[in-house]
Amino acid sequence: MDGVLVHEEAPIAGAPEFLQALKDSGRRFMVLTNNSIYTPRDLRARLLASGIDVPEESIWTSALATAQFLADQRPRGTAFVVGEAGLTTALHEIGYVITEREPDYVVLGETRTYSFEAITRAIRLVEAGARFIATNPDVSGPSVQGTLPATGSVAALITAATGSTPYYVGKPNPLMMRSALNRLEAHSETTVMIGDRMDTDVKSGLEAGLRTILVLTGSTRPHQVETFPYRPTKVVDSIADLVDLVAERSPRVDADDD
Repeated sequence: MDGVLVHEEAPIAGAPEFLQALKDSGRRFMVLTNNSIYTPRDLRARLLASGIDVPEESIWTSALATAQFLADQRPRGTAFVVGEAGLTTALHEIGYVITEREPDYVVLGETRTYSFEAITRAIRLVEAGARFIATNPDVSGPSVQGTLPATGSVAALITAATGSTPYYVGKPNPLMMRSALNRLEAHSETTVMIGDRMDTDVKSGLEAGLRTILVLTGSTRPHQVETFPYRPTKVVDSIADLVDLVAERSPRVDADDD
């Protein structure tokens, strides 16, 4: 979502037209985000304010993927959460209890108001044996004003203090991509992943067996693409370059010639 459809509250040129083309073609789609701050309802409202209409059921966040993972691993467990409503709501909906008393997990998500007290509590709970989970490994994210610190930065702080590395559920873990495919009832061979980050979006798409398209409106800059040991199927300037592709009767995503 961020860096592909929007920069914070500002829509990226071509995003509304791209989504409308998907709807007109009848193709199923899912908007993925590693941002765990907001619920799908919140994100739908934020996108609508930007002139982008995405159904609530077509939004899949790292918070939802994390909740699904925990429900599968340890049903109706307990967790201490450092994060916002998107994460706590997702955990409540799967029957988890949020607690500071001997939780099964410490779950770290994204927030714009990281509390020193909460991070200290998380460190002590991990030291006491709580399993360490993080919604995603992104150390930063794009915004209109510039780079923003993200979940991975705080996870690194807790890891440095405890020696424990979290299990990251969100991208580039292909687990998140596969859970989104399951919600779409889609197959990797007939699905395309569009993202703005080589280290998360393209990597997770590649590892989940999808074709991948990198847009250059987000975190990965053009000169950085060739520094990675893997390549996307295609690189385009922005989502606007893909509107015509969706409109084709039998779309193909061909690798760049260069």
